[in-house]
Amino acid sequence: MGDRGHPVGGMCWRRAFPGRPAEAGRAREFVQFLISGFSRADDVVLAAGEMTANALQHTRSGLPGGLFVVEVRAWRGGVALSVTDQGGTREPCPRPLAPPADWDDPLALAESGRGLLTIAALASVWDWCGGPSGRTVRAQFTRWGSR
Repeated sequence: MGDRGHPVGGMCWRRAFPGRPAEAGRAREFVQFLISGFSRADDVVLAAGEMTANALQHTRSGLPGGLFVVEVRAWRGGVALSVTDQGGTREPCPRPLAPPADWDDPLALAESGRGLLTIAALASVWDWCGGPSGRTVRAQFTRWGSR
């Protein structure tokens, strides 16, 4: 790993998007275009969607005039994805799944709040860094069999 926890070598692309809901789809398209030949492209694009949705919903990036930045790094062994937002009051924290005994609780059946759990399940490794003025969520996806 190089500085900032990124793999060494390969190619890097970065793009800023306005903090509007329609831009989440454009961010996914940007990622898909860059990694279309990667064996785990669907996983990376899904993670990009979750990361951008979190940036828009939970940080100042989703406020008028906000923005978020998507970075894709590709190297022979895989892809690293990161989304940087404009920060907020809460730190990224996966919401635990409810145990089966709690399935009667409406929150257990919620259709949102599982983004970081999804990223954790798909990525070889993920983390976040930063603070209230801006955070970056990062995930690495190695080729199948390279974990």
